[in-house]
Amino acid sequence: MAFPRDRDSELTDPRVRRTQAALQRTLIDLVQGRDLSRISVADVAERAGVSRSTFYDHYRDVHELAEAACTAMIDDLIEAIPDPGTGDTSHATPDTLLTFFAHLDEHAGLYRSVLGPQGSARVIDHVRRRATVAAYLGARRAATGDDAPSPTDYTVHVPHDVPAAFTAGALIGVATDWLQHGCPRSPAEMAALTRPLLMTLYREDDRLSPANADPQCS
Repeated sequence: MAFPRDRDSELTDPRVRRTQAALQRTLIDLVQGRDLSRISVADVAERAGVSRSTFYDHYRDVHELAEAACTAMIDDLIEAIPDPGTGDTSHATPDTLLTFFAHLDEHAGLYRSVLGPQGSARVIDHVRRRATVAAYLGARRAATGDDAPSPTDYTVHVPHDVPAAFTAGALIGVATDWLQHGCPRSPAEMAALTRPLLMTLYREDDRLSPANADPQCS
């Protein structure tokens, strides 16, 4: 008879943390050489030196493992998304965009696999949601000067916000296309090409404050 897992106990059990870390490292290694869709539970378990039943003690499938394995790296990636501002960001934005594309380039095999057409829909949605939260909170801080929640608090609920969603979707789209084409341009070139597009969006966002927003549809 199967019993429900106690997630709180799992998080404090060093044996569980070690096993999960080993499975995550194994998957990250495997996706450097093949698409995520071609990696099975058996592949991960065999490479990690555990049984398939041990794998299922921790994760439902390879996609759930992929989301867990990528979380910390995705957080680093999202932190590099430039903060929209109302002032002159001509100096700060290239730096953060360069960090964003340099991070992708450093882990190109991983991101190409999980964000590509044969990747994980759950991981892609995970990235999109976190990027949207980061863009929204950054814009609200810049516009209001209030002490908004940190962009790293991805559990914060944000309303429907077109500029934030557009920023997240555009950056993910550009990044995925770049990765799928084998990163033909350098991170510095990608930052320089992306910067004016984002600056145009941020200037438009200045005119889209909550006070001027249209009523929600019924």
